Amino acid sequence: MKRSLLMVGVAAALMVAWSIGRVQGQQGEANKVIFVSADQAKFTATERGPSMVPIWGDANTGAHATFTKFVPGFDAGMHTHTNDVWIVVVKGAYLYKDDAGEKRVGPGDFLRVPGGHKHWSGGDKKEGALFYEESSGKFDLIPAK
Repeated sequence: MKRSLLMVGVAAALMVAWSIGRVQGQQGEANKVIFVSADQAKFTATERGPSMVPIWGDANTGAHATFTKFVPGFDAGMHTHTNDVWIVVVKGAYLYKDDAGEKRVGPGDFLRVPGGHKHWSGGDKKEGALFYEESSGKFDLIPAK
């Protein structure tokens, strides 16, 4: 259990540090410290169902990072995104499925979904999912045909 929590912390810290460094280089904010606590953040529900807290950038307009929550049993259906999406799960499990099979992405696990890749995603039926999500561009969800 302790090792699992340590791995979650290390994975999340590395992802956040990498993303902050990348964004600072893009936006010239080298002296800005960003801190967001998922446990204390005020999540806002989206039209699509998940709730999100911005960390940096704006998911509606360009590159960004968020903490995102899926309620237990959330089903996003088959879809694609225009831009790449990187995910590190903090709590619960992000469920993922594509033509290659299914993955249960748990605490400390990383998943990259390339832009345009058709997939299904959802939250664990009992725990839902809390994850750090980052994208190289605006967030969209395009239902698959």
